[in-house]
Amino acid sequence: MLQRQTQTAQHWKEFRATNADVEHIYNLLLEEETPLSLDEIALELVEFRIRQEEDAFHRQLAKGTLYQPSRSYEVGQKLVFPGLSYAVGTVVGARPGSNPEHGEFTVIQVEFDNRRQREFASALKTPHALNRDGDPFTRSDDLLDAQALLDRYGDYIRPAILERLGGEEDIVYIADRWFPRSLLIEVNVGHLNLAEAVLDMAGGGPLDTQDILQDVGLPEEINERLRIFSLDYALQEDARFDEVGPTGKVLWYLHRLEPTEVTRPPTRLLYTPIEYDRTLLTAEMLVLEEDLDDEFSPLPHAAPDTREATVTLIYPHRRMGTLPLSAKLQPIFPTAYQAPRVRMTLVDGQTGEEFEGWVVRQERFVYGLGEYYRKYRIPVGAYIIARRMDDAGRVMIDHAARRPRTEWIRMAMVDSDRLVFDIQRRSIGAGYDDLMVVSTDDLEAIDGLWAKMNQSDRKLVDLLRHLMPELAKLNPQSTVHVKTLYSAVNVVRRCPPGPIFATLVAQPEFEYVGDGYWRFERGRM
Repeated sequence: MLQRQTQTAQHWKEFRATNADVEHIYNLLLEEETPLSLDEIALELVEFRIRQEEDAFHRQLAKGTLYQPSRSYEVGQKLVFPGLSYAVGTVVGARPGSNPEHGEFTVIQVEFDNRRQREFASALKTPHALNRDGDPFTRSDDLLDAQALLDRYGDYIRPAILERLGGEEDIVYIADRWFPRSLLIEVNVGHLNLAEAVLDMAGGGPLDTQDILQDVGLPEEINERLRIFSLDYALQEDARFDEVGPTGKVLWYLHRLEPTEVTRPPTRLLYTPIEYDRTLLTAEMLVLEEDLDDEFSPLPHAAPDTREATVTLIYPHRRMGTLPLSAKLQPIFPTAYQAPRVRMTLVDGQTGEEFEGWVVRQERFVYGLGEYYRKYRIPVGAYIIARRMDDAGRVMIDHAARRPRTEWIRMAMVDSDRLVFDIQRRSIGAGYDDLMVVSTDDLEAIDGLWAKMNQSDRKLVDLLRHLMPELAKLNPQSTVHVKTLYSAVNVVRRCPPGPIFATLVAQPEFEYVGDGYWRFERGRM
């Protein structure tokens, strides 16, 4: 069997969509009059490449005789050489061969288009790999079909198609479907107003396109898939509507009825990057950074098949009723092809009760847990468990529940525009990390201090110089664990652990005493 390039890994790893590929896709969309998904287009292009190669083989063969060492050839005869990328050459001479291993045979001289001559064996009686009876292009069981090739090399093929189609003005993309803009059916303002009314009646959404389609009056004689695509595209282009479905689903929501925290993410959850030297972080600190799993830490995402993860809640997320879209949690929560926000369902792991949740991808948080935190009196520092369910749009939220008992914990307060701490007794009914637990009785004062801190240009090192003595006074050894410091910093300033750790190492007034604990020595500044 002659080697086909489409059967090689190199061909697909170097795949780029050519003008011929795009023209083929465009013609296919015109003929089918149906929007196609990326996978459908990719499969069709793989089949197209296979057909192209097959046709090219046969066109080359038509230019001459397929060279096989066992056959005899005459001067002037044109030959096709499969081992030379099917180059065509003309026999210009012949002489007897001389090799005792092969007996009598003939050596032919062949001239190619570049005037270069090479010699080849002919009339060879001994076996040779290039000798073959019948059609050299007959398929064998070893050949992979288009679907098998896409399964194997799709990670190279799909991005190349996306890159090329993204630059084509007349091919539009919505909800993983592509179609020529010029063939979209008209969706007018009246249709869109009806769509808005349908969503309004549904409390803003979410509704899939098919549910909306039933009430907007698009011509039923047009195939449903095209009607859905045209409506999807029109909704996408109208600022009133927001596509909020997870990957594989198209769901629409009225933008004006989405939670404010989703459309305008709270500043408390936003991090202004701080430059720092990561080489200062010790191996112990890197392990702690991974354990804390802050969404703004440069950590590799967990495996895509991760089904459960536990994170420790910090103050900004407890205050805003959110969870971090961190390295551990990313694979558990739904994602989307294009939608910046994904509407999903959260399930109470204690009762099975369902409630609305939102994944805000760019700002890296999940919104909708405020009532859950209040219901179970979840403290900062609590362990929150997220479990992926069989439906990609549903995630179970749970915690280590236990009978409430009164415990001594850190309490944050504001005194003369300064964050201070004390130890007080509070009832807690959830498992927590005692190094990170913190609570407050004056949310408004803390919010006010947060606003002042984030409007000023106060440096992180100055905040650490203030917090270290405040926290150290609560410990008989006058030391502070870095996890405690990280939790305290985030009461008034959003900051991942990396800059905090690096600042501790870089500044001489902070002394490491072991096991994650540090001491502040003001005189060493």
